[in-house]
Amino acid sequence: MRISTSLMQQLGINAITEQQAKLSETQMQLATGKRILSAADDPSAVSVITGLRQSLETTEKYQSNADTGISRLNVEESTLSGTIDILQRVRVLALQGNNDSQTNETRQYIANEIRELLSQVVGVANTKDQNGDYLFSGNQVRTQPFSQLASGTFIYQGDEGQRHVQIGSERQIATSDPGKGIFMEVRNGNGTFVTRANSANTGTGTINAGYVSGSFVPDINGYELTFLQPIVNGPITYEVRDNGGAGAIIASGNYSSGVNISFNGAVVAVEGVPANNDKFTIKMSSNQSVFETLDNLAATLETKTTSDASKALFHNNMGAAITDIDRALENIESYRARIGARLNTIDSQKDVNETVMLQIKGSISSLEDLDFAEAVGRLNLGLTGLQAAQQSYTRIQGLSLFNYM
Repeated sequence: MRISTSLMQQLGINAITEQQAKLSETQMQLATGKRILSAADDPSAVSVITGLRQSLETTEKYQSNADTGISRLNVEESTLSGTIDILQRVRVLALQGNNDSQTNETRQYIANEIRELLSQVVGVANTKDQNGDYLFSGNQVRTQPFSQLASGTFIYQGDEGQRHVQIGSERQIATSDPGKGIFMEVRNGNGTFVTRANSANTGTGTINAGYVSGSFVPDINGYELTFLQPIVNGPITYEVRDNGGAGAIIASGNYSSGVNISFNGAVVAVEGVPANNDKFTIKMSSNQSVFETLDNLAATLETKTTSDASKALFHNNMGAAITDIDRALENIESYRARIGARLNTIDSQKDVNETVMLQIKGSISSLEDLDFAEAVGRLNLGLTGLQAAQQSYTRIQGLSLFNYM
């Protein structure tokens, strides 16, 4: 078969062009560090890489959500910590005010400071985050959660929702707490029952908060503890009736100051000298707001004491207020503990997400990243091939019949 000169030249040019294309591709791979430069290079690998990148983007979003959750929870924790600091100051003032060395005037000064601290607690409870959203209004983030009516009553205007963020494929975490549970729904008394002195008492008896021993039997109308001294300077006895004092006697005995009185799972103690027919009530605990607790405390401190009986009532009410402050502190601390647990959960999930992202990136790298040693070898081979093609073409160009004459 005869091969024309033009065909030989075209074949030479094609060989050079092919070598140049391969060399250019290798050089581009080396420049980008990528084995796959277009979908056509490896369609199957490109499909897998696309799926892996989507998974990576999703996991990165989980990490971003986790950071958002940490930020929100840190703000809430800091806010609750500030509330605890205020309440601890209130407790110190309450203990000072309950001391008999105080006068009506000095107690008024203490009450004034407590009312200032009450305003601070309201302000803290209405805290906004960096986005201008109220922290403790549930999902009603643009609604101020707490306000005081003209009657003096504090109300909650948010809802009971919680904001959540997705931090893993199957894990959500709450990043807020509605203020209703934190500030409004604090169980008063010892959390099970509340002890109170009758305002008409004429003796000096003061009752403690009591505690539960065994199973407490609640009474919807409460129990009434009455002291009896039918003979002047005679022995003092007591009796406990259910149904708010209208029921049967369920416990009775001789009274000794500070000695426990037990009935239906409740244990209380009275100190001092109760007068004949002095009464104390033991009722089931109910929800009481932190604001009401502080307001009650200030009101008690503003009460003038002019007799032993009024001093005893004052100490009874102060003891109850201090107990309620302790309950408020315990309640807020419980929310701080929950926040701490959530932060630990987020940290753990972030570690999981980080591991997943590293694995995904490794898989992507194994599919698309270039083997530089192999590519350099190909480059050198390509340069040699190009040089050979060019030399061959040069020789073909130089061919002539005159070379054989």
